[in-house]
Amino acid sequence: MRITNKIMQRNNLSNINTNKVYQDNLSTQMSTQKKINRPSDDPVVAIRALRLRSNVTEVTQYYSKNIPDAESWLSVTEDALKNLTQIMTNMISQCTKGSNGPLKTEDRQIILEQMKALGEEVYSTGDADYAGRYVFTGYRTDTSLSFDREQTLNYKITEQLDSSAIDSVIKVKVENADGKSLLDLNSANFQDADMQIDEETVTSVEVHRIRLAYDSCSDYNGRDTSPSISYIDENGVEQTWKGLIDDNDPGAGGDIRLIHSYDDPYTAAANDADAVIYVPETGEILLGENRYKTLMGTTDDDTTVKNEAEIRVTYEKASWQKGDLRPEHYFCCESNPGTNDAILFNKSYLTDNAERQKIEYDVGFNQTIRVNSTADQCFQHGIGREVDDLVNAMQDVLDLEGVKANIEEMLKSAEEGSAAEKTLQTQLSAVDKALTYAKDKEQKLFERGITSFRGYLDDASLCITECGTRSSKLSLIKNRMQNQKTTFETLKSENEDIDITEVAIQLSSAELTYQAALMATGKVSQTTLLNYI
Repeated sequence: MRITNKIMQRNNLSNINTNKVYQDNLSTQMSTQKKINRPSDDPVVAIRALRLRSNVTEVTQYYSKNIPDAESWLSVTEDALKNLTQIMTNMISQCTKGSNGPLKTEDRQIILEQMKALGEEVYSTGDADYAGRYVFTGYRTDTSLSFDREQTLNYKITEQLDSSAIDSVIKVKVENADGKSLLDLNSANFQDADMQIDEETVTSVEVHRIRLAYDSCSDYNGRDTSPSISYIDENGVEQTWKGLIDDNDPGAGGDIRLIHSYDDPYTAAANDADAVIYVPETGEILLGENRYKTLMGTTDDDTTVKNEAEIRVTYEKASWQKGDLRPEHYFCCESNPGTNDAILFNKSYLTDNAERQKIEYDVGFNQTIRVNSTADQCFQHGIGREVDDLVNAMQDVLDLEGVKANIEEMLKSAEEGSAAEKTLQTQLSAVDKALTYAKDKEQKLFERGITSFRGYLDDASLCITECGTRSSKLSLIKNRMQNQKTTFETLKSENEDIDITEVAIQLSSAELTYQAALMATGKVSQTTLLNYI
């Protein structure tokens, strides 16, 4: 085969172009520092790169975003819970002071102010938020734990209790038959006929009660909208007490009597063994002895999923003060019941498979961690209600001590042996008796408060422990994600990135080869057949 000059030129140009393409590829690799620039360059490297990039993106999301977000949420939660434990510790300290023997009026006043301040601070702590999201309100992170202002909004609330929610309350009665109270005594009216109060007037009764989560509840006007109490009897049959008793129409049915706090519901409950009395102002349901024994007899069957010992109390509340806890964070409840705007919250709470609102973060491959504690675990209604009982009991003692001081002052100016002196002495004896009852009630409540607040402190400590456990687990996951991130980034780099030194040498060699090829081709191309003629 004859090799012509034209063939030689074409071969040289083809080889020069191949070398130039190779040089261009090396230049591109140097500029991009990547082995390939399109999948067709190396399909195997391209497929592996897609997988590794996906892994790196996932790990980066976990390590750089999800885990820090979860850490911050847990940190805010733990700080709030630590504040709560400090408040509970201070409450226990105040209860210890209040239960230790005789107290001066000044001491009581200090304890009273401390308890009020601590009671207000509890639920303010529960409104802690992270990046605008409330941390103790479950899925409703845009809704505060408590009301931020006074408002009117009707809720129908169902509380799920058991026999442990039934306690006793002591009521000291200091009113006479005319409805006049010892607390109304002053220098202007102590001798009035309707202000005659002696020791016989002062009485103390103790009754069983269910203390609802709220006071200032709705005052029902009809039997069809009354509160209701449901439980399962010893035969496994659900029983319900409902409907208001109409004193003017006893035959109309109903199980519950509506008696306002100013009409002495406690004496009525103590005198009627079958009484179920609803006191809307104080948020209490008072039980006669027979009704109390019935509810205390409820027991749970461990062989079933259903809680047979559960006592459900349904009632309504429409008036809310600033700082009141929102019921949708705690109970199955309905806002604006019976209207087109009605909203039902937490319906599953009334079923055997109640769903609690857990917020979980994806922090690893197929791995999640819970970051939230819900309000019903630590910020229970019982804390505020217990504080209310203690404050009211201590205030009663302070009020009676004030009346006693006024009577003693009036006695100093009363003429010896006069009717005024005798009246004042009688009234002083009545006040002393009332004080004895009130101080005994106060001491018992503060002793019970120690136990109650220790229980709440234990709940808060448990939440802190759970929060700490989650933080420790998250720390381990973070370390593992950091290692995985480093590993995947290394693999990704080994798969995609060039060895700069090696490519630089190859590029330099390609350039020299290209220049040499140009020179050789130039010399060959100058020689033709004419040079041999």
